[in-house]
This record gives sequence, structure tokens and C-alpha cells, in this order.
Amino acid sequence: MSRRCSVTGTGSLFGHKVSHSNRKKNVRFMPNLQHVSLMSDVLGVSVSLRVTAATLRSIEHNGGLDAYLIKHHERKLAPEAARLKRQIQRKLTKAAKAA
Repeated sequence: MSRRCSVTGTGSLFGHKVSHSNRKKNVRFMPNLQHVSLMSDVLGVSVSLRVTAATLRSIEHNGGLDAYLIKHHERKLAPEAARLKRQIQRKLTKAAKAA
């Protein structure tokens, strides 16, 4: 299983760990991934995702998974999240046409 966020696509980063004596050591910085189940109000289902802690805070800040996905552009989302966003938009347009 890859170390990638299911929503933003954030992966590992590379850099240097610099000691006090200024020696550089190559290091891989891994994202803080969490397994969470988020409720989609529009779809009415619970979606199990592997997201970074920062993304989880952003989702909470924006008012839930549906609001977060609708607000963000599809190019900035991971393929799994983009697919979920399209499902939510389809359901919203059907509801708007029915009303």
C-alpha cells in the first residue's frame, strides 16, 4: 500500500537531516496518514479513506467531506477523491432537477 493521501495525493518528501556539525544525511519525510471513515451527507454512505492529518483538519474546517470536495478543483484531488466528487455532483444535479 503506497504512502499517499487518498484525497490530496500528498506523498513522501525527500530532503536532508542536518546535524549540529552541519553534516547532511539523506532522509525521507513520510506523511502522517490516518485511516478514517468520513460520512458523505449527499450520498448517504460512510467512506473509508486514508488521509493525512492536515487534510483531515481541512475537511473538518470546510464543513465535512462533501463541502471540501466541492470547494476544491478536481486537478488538485487524488483520482479516488475526484471520482467521489463526481458522484456527489451527479447526485446534487439530480436533486436540483427534481426540485
